[in-house]
Amino acid sequence: MSDRTTTGLPDSLVSNPRVSTWLTVTEHRGIELRVGKVELGQGIVTALTQLAAHELDVPPDAIRPTATNTAASPDEGLTAGSLSVMTSGSAVRRVCAEARELFRRAAAHRAGLDVDDVALVSGLFVRADGSRIGSYADLAAAVDLDVEVGDPTLRVELTPSSSKDLHRLDLPDKVMGRPRFIHDLEFAGMLHGRVVRPPRPGAHLVDIPDVTTLPGVHTVVREGDFLAVVAAREGQAVRAAEALVAGATWTGGLQLPDADDIGSWLRSVDAETTALRADGARHDGARTTLRASYSRPFVAHGSIGPGCAIAVLDEGRLNVWSHSQAVFLVGRGIASALGLAPDAVVVQHVEGAGSYGHNSSDDVAMDAALLATHLPGRHVRVLWSRADELGWEPFGPAMTGEVTATLGADGLVSDLSYEVWGNGHVARPGYAPQHSLLADAHRGGVDTMPPATDPPPERGAGTGRNAEPYYDIARVDVVAHRVLAMPLRTSSLRSLGANLNAFALESAMDELAAAAGRDPLEFRLAHLSDPRARDVLTTAADAAGWGGPLPEDRGRGLAFSRYKNRNSYCAVVADVEAADAVRVTRLTIAVDVGRVVNLDGVRNQIEGGALQATSWALLERVAFDRQRVLSTDWDSYPILRFSQVPHVEVHVLDRPDQPSLGAGEATMGPVPAAIANAVADALGVRVRTLPLTSDAIVAAIEAEIEAD
Repeated sequence: MSDRTTTGLPDSLVSNPRVSTWLTVTEHRGIELRVGKVELGQGIVTALTQLAAHELDVPPDAIRPTATNTAASPDEGLTAGSLSVMTSGSAVRRVCAEARELFRRAAAHRAGLDVDDVALVSGLFVRADGSRIGSYADLAAAVDLDVEVGDPTLRVELTPSSSKDLHRLDLPDKVMGRPRFIHDLEFAGMLHGRVVRPPRPGAHLVDIPDVTTLPGVHTVVREGDFLAVVAAREGQAVRAAEALVAGATWTGGLQLPDADDIGSWLRSVDAETTALRADGARHDGARTTLRASYSRPFVAHGSIGPGCAIAVLDEGRLNVWSHSQAVFLVGRGIASALGLAPDAVVVQHVEGAGSYGHNSSDDVAMDAALLATHLPGRHVRVLWSRADELGWEPFGPAMTGEVTATLGADGLVSDLSYEVWGNGHVARPGYAPQHSLLADAHRGGVDTMPPATDPPPERGAGTGRNAEPYYDIARVDVVAHRVLAMPLRTSSLRSLGANLNAFALESAMDELAAAAGRDPLEFRLAHLSDPRARDVLTTAADAAGWGGPLPEDRGRGLAFSRYKNRNSYCAVVADVEAADAVRVTRLTIAVDVGRVVNLDGVRNQIEGGALQATSWALLERVAFDRQRVLSTDWDSYPILRFSQVPHVEVHVLDRPDQPSLGAGEATMGPVPAAIANAVADALGVRVRTLPLTSDAIVAAIEAEIEAD
């Protein structure tokens, strides 16, 4: 409408401008809040409920947050990139503020008063003398919320932020073991499906045994290389699938890279090259002080609960229950793969075991949807096995980066070049051109999945995320190579390329500090003019006792990163023991996430991210031979155990006058870097390859001996 404006509106409101899309207020059901961001264990539903209650001036329990549904909720795209509070939170505040003023206007009309003479007190609209006009429920019938935000006649001011935290809404059910996850969901007459995957990537199905006579089997579905069985009970489906595995014959398959020399493979295959920064860095051979390569392996999501989904084809509509963090994208992807109209597929989000990236959740939703089309009117539940979860989900890409840096006469870095290689980080439906869902690829008989893409630089990039140093360096060149070969499937994993890039650059900063004969903290501060960056560094260092003495075999390391170079600031000090193996004993973390909505939620996110990053740094590596993935259980793909959890101390620098910056991925880069720097401090040996296992340390020691 011409009299409305979108200037200054969050992107989520530009694309979903109607208040009624976000809010429903009724006399009997109260205030229903709908958002397009989903709960992954990050506490976003709690934070958004808190924001809505604060803007509407009602108790939090007056808000009824509903799980995202593609037919009823605003389409906010992905729940990713530490953007939920920044985007959805801003949208919820503005929507609720406008709704509040619409109700104030209705209250004034009912009371025959000017709008300025109506006050809102704890959910009640009152006259100047405090007498009641009505509540939101009382006035619901008089207010039409089917209007667009941005009405210039409404004098909308956002309510000043509050420091009061709302306790997590999702935790009581989880702590008490009450049904909440998609794995708990049941429907009357529900059938159970199991998918049989090829024995190796790129293999093609030749023949299958007849298992239809086995107890409980309803049907066997074979389309191209896709093979699955549906049975009345879960155990029956498992046994029938095992029989299919034992009797099926396959041919062909891809040759995978050498797992022990991924860096060389990444540099040798076709890639799309992007220059992210080109200042003309110069490296005089006599003055160059560092040339080093850093790398990480393929990394799995390691979700505790394997992928699960339920689907039913009912009167032409395909209803899917999924724990995907991209329900809108996966719904459109399923529709495209099955040749359905986009609105013929409705996806309802149900919480799963979390993922923080593109794990199996999209694929299992496609599995269930495909099987449901073969059995109209019946709910079909598909649960992946642990082996399928660890063997067939999209992995976080292996990456390698090369740093060349030169110190000037003043002992500061004058020139730095960084070049990074890795597969793309996004292969969800809507990003990959076709066959983005595993079942669809197998149906089509494709050998390899389409190359994963990267977000553009303005959206944070992928391979190049945090590849540009945040420090004040005169001349910096940064080049990112997105590898196009896809023998192993890759897609988004928490922080995308920031994990390797921060590890590489922050390890290099420690090595450069040593070359300059300067303390790592002082060296970083000498390259930082941003006061907020300096604040997190000094806060973490002071809290950790930086510079204090340490026992033998102990080390302390420091790292800093600003996520995407424009979002949250994070500094980490790691304390480690490095005797027979590396053990992280303490992580001291300082973060600046701008305005804090829920302090406890920020701490949860920082602590959880730090522990996952520690697990990556110490343990996690997808193992494979030249034919197949080998790390398909918790023994072959270990993750951090409770006995290995360090003490984590989080210091949050609240900036109530600044925009919220997101917290979920702030730690994923600086934590591994700080740990690696601490190991170097303890052992005097620089390990430039993740994870920091005993074998990696021995290899680094041997390399130093050979170099000498």
